[in-house]
This record gives sequence, structure tokens and C-alpha cells, in this order.
Amino acid sequence: MTSSKLHTLKQQLNLLQNPHEAQKMSAYMRQHFSFYGIPATKRRDCFKPFLQADKKEKQIDWEFLNQAWCEEEREMQYFVLDYIRSLKTYLTTEDLEKLEKFARDKQWWDSIDHLARTIGYLVIKEPQFKNTMLAWAQDTDFWIRRIAILHQLGYKDKTDPILLEKILSRNLGSDQFFINKAIGWALRDYSKSHPNWVSDFLVRYQDQLAPLSIREASKYL
Repeated sequence: MTSSKLHTLKQQLNLLQNPHEAQKMSAYMRQHFSFYGIPATKRRDCFKPFLQADKKEKQIDWEFLNQAWCEEEREMQYFVLDYIRSLKTYLTTEDLEKLEKFARDKQWWDSIDHLARTIGYLVIKEPQFKNTMLAWAQDTDFWIRRIAILHQLGYKDKTDPILLEKILSRNLGSDQFFINKAIGWALRDYSKSHPNWVSDFLVRYQDQLAPLSIREASKYL
């Protein structure tokens, strides 16, 4: 049964849809998804009242989110991702499993990288999930491995370098673009606050790192 909130959200997105832009957006995403064709600013303005209303309730409406995620248009997944990030303070230990379900469905870099940030927040809140990130670093699904690699982005001094090294080292030697790019991105981000650590990592693992990873990691060194 479709919730009234989902029905209202779909009505508002339908009013904003732009078929010409939708085609361009779909092409940019290599035809993996269909779109309403709504620019990010207008899309987020549309989402805002729903996020504000549920913030007042101080709890996440997972039924609403699961229904929205199942919709065909990509903007509906963006809604779910924006919603969860906006209400992340209400995430609990039981919610990592729910986030993982989203991470394993309708996968592409846009949703994965968004979820990596939210999951990273939950790992700081619940440090026992560091072990989960280690397990994800060896998952057969490379998108799940990408989340593990990227989940500490923006941590700065809160970064766990031992965990970071374990996760990265378990993904060296990959020929997967999205993994090698993520390794470089994670190292580049950490180099902003700990350049010596990153330089040392590059030296120690230079024979196993992809050229793309080294190039990305070295940007600020």
C-alpha cells in the first residue's frame, strides 16, 4: 500500500518533471536509471518539507523510505539518501542493515558515495561497526568495498589509520576503476591532515597501487 506521503511526493515531482533534462540525466548515468529531469536545487526544495516534518517526529520513517526507494525514477532514490543524511542523528545500531539493503540495490557511484558518508557517520557513533567495515572491505560486491574504503572521508583527526590501512591494503591490485579511484580519493582526503602518513603509505605499497590511485592520492602532497 502506497503511503500518503509517497503519493504527495510523487505528485510534486511530476509537476516539476522535464523530459528533455531527464534524457540528458539518464545519458549521464549511462542509461542505468530513468529521471524526472529535475535540477538538484529544485529537487531539494521539493524534498525539504518532508524532511522537516519527520525531523519534528524525531524518527525515521523506514516504510516511507522503502517505498520511495522502489520507485523507478532516480530522484526517488536521491530523496531517500537526502532524507537519511538529514535525519542521521536518529540512526541506531539496527539501521546499518537497512542502509546495507539500499547499498546493494540500484547501485551506481551516486548512491554509493552518498551512503558512504552516512554510514561513516554511523561508524563514528557506533565504533563496533569498524569490524563490519573490515568485512565489507572484502565483500564480493565492489560497490560495498567502495563504501568501506570511503566511509572515513572527512574524519580528519578522527580517522582510524590502522583501520584505513587494513581496508585499503585488502583492495590493492584491483583492476576495478571505482575501487582504484576510491583508494586514491581516501588517501587524498587523509593527506590534507596527515600528509606524512599518506606519503609513507604510498612508498610502502607503491608496487601494489594502481597508477590512478597514486595520481589521486598525490594531488595535495
